[in-house]
Amino acid sequence: MRIDRADSEAELLGAPASSAEIVRVVAGDFEVRLAENAAEIDAAQALRYRVFYEEMTARPTPEMAARRRDFDAFDTVCDHLLVLDHRRGEGPKAIVGTYRLTRRSAAAAIGRFYSSAEYDIQPMIDYPGEVLEVGRSCIEKDARNTATMQMLWRGIALYAYHYNIQVMFGCASLPGADPSQHSQAMSYLYHHHLAPPEIRVRALASRYVKMDVLEPGSYDPRKAMARVAPLIKGYLRLGGFVGDGAVIDPQFNTTDVFITVKTAIITEKYIRHYERGIREQES
Repeated sequence: MRIDRADSEAELLGAPASSAEIVRVVAGDFEVRLAENAAEIDAAQALRYRVFYEEMTARPTPEMAARRRDFDAFDTVCDHLLVLDHRRGEGPKAIVGTYRLTRRSAAAAIGRFYSSAEYDIQPMIDYPGEVLEVGRSCIEKDARNTATMQMLWRGIALYAYHYNIQVMFGCASLPGADPSQHSQAMSYLYHHHLAPPEIRVRALASRYVKMDVLEPGSYDPRKAMARVAPLIKGYLRLGGFVGDGAVIDPQFNTTDVFITVKTAIITEKYIRHYERGIREQES
């Protein structure tokens, strides 16, 4: 992997960085960075539409269906993280993966974080330091592999380092709106990965779905873990926690759980990788 050294040195040494320099990692034909113009944001919204509404079972609004784009007000204030495969072309044509990143300042412009429609996120709002809401993660069907996902994580690590993000959070989904189909997975998450009280977010009372429906010891933890969605497993490998209560999302036809991840592990892994790359270049 090649890291753009000038950009990374500016970040790690505390020098000012332009929006194009905040995130930029190149690995062969692949690149991860923030969207730089309206056309790239439009392409990310088109990718989201293909994945969520055409491939999966989300229900678009009439305007979304007419435009074949997934969009809302948060898109106008957040940052859009992109993975590009330059074998497919340049700019919008190359986009194969995306993540939506919302910091406090962006949420303030809208008046709330996206996940506050499902959860009481006061513990995140009160958390000292900068926090980051992540969401709308998706990858083109023929690009879903470890390499693409790792590029997204490298981008998030750079972004978190640049803005000194302490905690990232958001809703992650289990497929389908019938929580009884996820009793093993939800019980496992609750029993083994429930957030500590000081950062534990709870589903809104009007939307609360009990997660610990099975008693500990009444199910096989390994089989239950196998039923957890891959993205949630990725958060857990980074030391992530779940909140108290699931929520049904009728638009996306999913059962959502709240994820909280302290970013120290993510940024430390990136810094180690960066320092190793510098040593190799200088040797």
